[in-house]
Amino acid sequence: MSSSSSLPPSPTHLLPLARWPAPARRALVGVFTDIDDTLTSEGAITADALQALGDLKAAGLAIVAITGRPVGWSLPFVNTWPVDAIVAENGAVALLPSADGRVEKRYQQDAPTRAANFARMQAVLARIEQEIPGAQRATDSPGRETDIAIDHSEFVQLSEQTIAQVVALMRGEGMHATVSSIHINGWYGDNDKLEGARWIVRELWGRTLDYELDRWAYVGDSTNDQLMFRTFASSIGVANVARFVPQLEHLPRYVTEGERGTGFAEAARAILSVRSATR
Repeated sequence: MSSSSSLPPSPTHLLPLARWPAPARRALVGVFTDIDDTLTSEGAITADALQALGDLKAAGLAIVAITGRPVGWSLPFVNTWPVDAIVAENGAVALLPSADGRVEKRYQQDAPTRAANFARMQAVLARIEQEIPGAQRATDSPGRETDIAIDHSEFVQLSEQTIAQVVALMRGEGMHATVSSIHINGWYGDNDKLEGARWIVRELWGRTLDYELDRWAYVGDSTNDQLMFRTFASSIGVANVARFVPQLEHLPRYVTEGERGTGFAEAARAILSVRSATR
């Protein structure tokens, strides 16, 4: 049974995809998507989500994955998933595919700033592990360049109280902190998922995202997606967003019946059903 059945009713949010107006879907030029528990299950992209990405790309839509996952974790997928870019570490680093199989990295911060921030973040990470019982760095930490991450649901289960302690410590050290479906991420700098989206649209297409917000959709599942849920009229939560509804100040406008990759594929079908495949 889909967890969407547990979602509270709302007159303007968490609407079924059938309520998503066809003109809004037809006007889309691109889709931004979270990765963990939106495209993936147990850390791997689902077959239906991968097919959906390809179908959207074939229909002429721009596809950008924006994730809290690190550069090192994301690199293997840049040239194997049908995407224009993966923006990793909550908007800090863009990974771009190339025809020869190499990956281009672009950063929002310059190299000296990254180096200084990295040293500060490692000190905070060590302090978290020392002072908060049960808190452990995420297993993908060796691949991180511009942030730190504490595991709360991937391989380690932390209570809501412990998660709040980690967030408070990060913010007390002057860091930005967000909670994804699996990790608590902290970083120095002005980047976040929305700024990463604005940046990549400028970098790749030379356009201003704020002028075309109604022409992009966003698909996500957790608290670190809520800025995107607030910003995009065509915002979609896959059904497992139900887990985070009590913590969400900003809800997605629409919600799928299916969870994770199945929900993403459902959103893709809703988009493609009103478009010509050759557009």
